[in-house]
Amino acid sequence: MNGPVAVLGAAGLVGRSVVGVLRELGVGDVKAGDRDTRWLAEATEHVHVDADDTASLARFCAGAELVLNCAGPSYLLLDRVARAALAAGAHYVDISGDRPVHHLLTASGAVAGPSRVVLSAGMMPGLANLVPHVLAGGDLAGADLVVHSGGIERFSRAAAGDLVLSVDGVDEAQQDAYWYGEALAAWRGGRPVSGALAPLEDVELPYFPGRVSLVPFLTADSVRLARSAGLASLDWFTVFTGTRLRPALSRLRGRVPRERAALAAAADELIAAGEVDRAGQDPYYLMVFTLHTGSSARTAVLRTTSSFRLSAATAALAVRAVLDGVVPPGLHHADEVLDPTQTLRGVLELGALSAFDVHDHDRCSEPIEEGVL
Repeated sequence: MNGPVAVLGAAGLVGRSVVGVLRELGVGDVKAGDRDTRWLAEATEHVHVDADDTASLARFCAGAELVLNCAGPSYLLLDRVARAALAAGAHYVDISGDRPVHHLLTASGAVAGPSRVVLSAGMMPGLANLVPHVLAGGDLAGADLVVHSGGIERFSRAAAGDLVLSVDGVDEAQQDAYWYGEALAAWRGGRPVSGALAPLEDVELPYFPGRVSLVPFLTADSVRLARSAGLASLDWFTVFTGTRLRPALSRLRGRVPRERAALAAAADELIAAGEVDRAGQDPYYLMVFTLHTGSSARTAVLRTTSSFRLSAATAALAVRAVLDGVVPPGLHHADEVLDPTQTLRGVLELGALSAFDVHDHDRCSEPIEEGVL
């Protein structure tokens, strides 16, 4: 290893976990950077860095073998950190990034030569897009997939900002590149179909405690999964527990300017709504995948007490794969280059999942909850 792994956003909820997980994976030389350096003592080196300051960002990336970006909001930073890392000769891993960063880096030709760039390396879509492949044993062609994901836990400011900006309006010329997703849409017959599903209010759902609300939301990354895997259909539901967060998100999405003061106020509103919803409840995040093939079905249940820890573990495994030369040169999404089985085993061994279980059952019957770890 020629230089440290430089972790940007290391004082955030994901970044704090990443530093420790990298140590567990044998990455001993870590430079942690953030605007707030009070939480960075665990790193080999910790420095103040401002991602909005080009010179500060360049100094932070200089000499690093790899830059891991845990800062956000991703939809505000876009490819700024990636370009700084690549200009410094470092490889780059981003817990987010997703479609806009991929588009910008492709258009600019910034990823060249031996450079390795891995985007979407967090819990979702990185790990989430790998689970169906494990569930199917490899071949997903022609299968029907239904996913429910949600939980109760703290919002990070970056995550809140990305939620607000994810479906904000953009210039029509850039709409395809920046399209994050569409509520009520589903994958049918090889394409996204608007209005294919409806939200459900105050329902009981296997594995999720209490009564919940379900909002169908088809993201660009779930479309990418469906298209590349040859899925016949994909229904993806966001699960909301509580009564405050969902209306707050609906009220803000598409109405917040892309500037930091307005975004900070909107993030505060989402965080406050989430805190009301989670009051008195133990934190958890659940992802439930049900794969239908013919008359049979298989359900995988993933539970964590912290989606931030799970994102940190997934990102650290992506870093390790880049450093070990497992990831080839070029621009990739994490689920395109990480081995599904090895990655899932890795997050389990790192203790980032409190439960992982698989049930085989009849297509027409509900999977039983017995046996969840």
